[in-house]
Amino acid sequence: MLRVAFIGAGRISDLHALEYRQNERAQLTAVCDTDEEAAQRRAAEWNVPPDRVFTNHRDLLALPDLDLVEILLPHHLHHPVTLDALAAGKHVSVQKPMALNLVQADEMIAAATAAGKTLRVYDNFLFYPPIVRAKELIDAGEIGEPLTIRIKSNAGFSPTAWHVPLSAWAWRFNPETCGGGPLLFDDGHHKFALAHHFMGQPEETHAWIGEMELMPGRVLDTPAIVSWKFPGNRLGSLEVVYSPQLHIDTRYYAQDDRIEITGTSGVIWINGGHGRLTDASALALSRDGQTRAFPDIPTGWEHSFTHATRHLIDALHSAAPPCLTGPQGRAVLRSLLAAHQSARAGQSVPV
Repeated sequence: MLRVAFIGAGRISDLHALEYRQNERAQLTAVCDTDEEAAQRRAAEWNVPPDRVFTNHRDLLALPDLDLVEILLPHHLHHPVTLDALAAGKHVSVQKPMALNLVQADEMIAAATAAGKTLRVYDNFLFYPPIVRAKELIDAGEIGEPLTIRIKSNAGFSPTAWHVPLSAWAWRFNPETCGGGPLLFDDGHHKFALAHHFMGQPEETHAWIGEMELMPGRVLDTPAIVSWKFPGNRLGSLEVVYSPQLHIDTRYYAQDDRIEITGTSGVIWINGGHGRLTDASALALSRDGQTRAFPDIPTGWEHSFTHATRHLIDALHSAAPPCLTGPQGRAVLRSLLAAHQSARAGQSVPV
């Protein structure tokens, strides 16, 4: 039995808890949040005993019977809390991006190696069922050799989106706590990870990152466009845009993501993620003059979390490396940082 604790009990912890609460090989046994009321509320929902609820993560890490901690904290806390958890002898699953810079990432990776523990960077999008199926099709040669990837990330509004208090968003607008902007650096990690997943690590990148004032003191890093050059003269792009009056069907964040991967003999389209903008198939493939859809694939965003967590439980039970490993998470972070460097310099930069 894998005994798990959450450090951070905010909005997203709902989805992270799903698989731990239903998987027979894991048990959610402790919760920590600086907001004691939030920690107690989550503990009651998850059947965690009151005496295993904490407001200081070091008190939680002193528990001798913990195997794994999920770190669900603002970005600037990933590095110090991960180091504390590894020093306490726990496996770590840390939210993306893993750190604010490569020095911090290297220290986290070195600490995991020294402790002999697993460090996993949690990026649920890699386990979204249409993404998983698309990767299987590409690996099977269904579109030949991938040549380009094009990703469009579109934020909008939805009357059915879940409520996240503005106070919970404030740190995302502060570069010292977020490391970048809410759309390209924070949520953008998912898209950079997908590009890495399908095409590998880029050699060179170019980015233009605009600004849009959401409200006084709250600036979004959009519109933005990033271009990648991958080994083998392959290319990719990411476009990030916020459309305030664009209605998106969702129970989560009001955002739609669309991906097109072109190969030497076919094209794959992936739609959806956080929410849905169109009724297009979540996955479609065109080759040999025919296009086929895959309507049997689950498309709820929650599935990406259950599969990501199940993958980690499987990996820890079999002593196999998870996805993303520390070095893989570092590679995605490096690509993210290179894009921001390119935008500041006004020219392409090597990754």
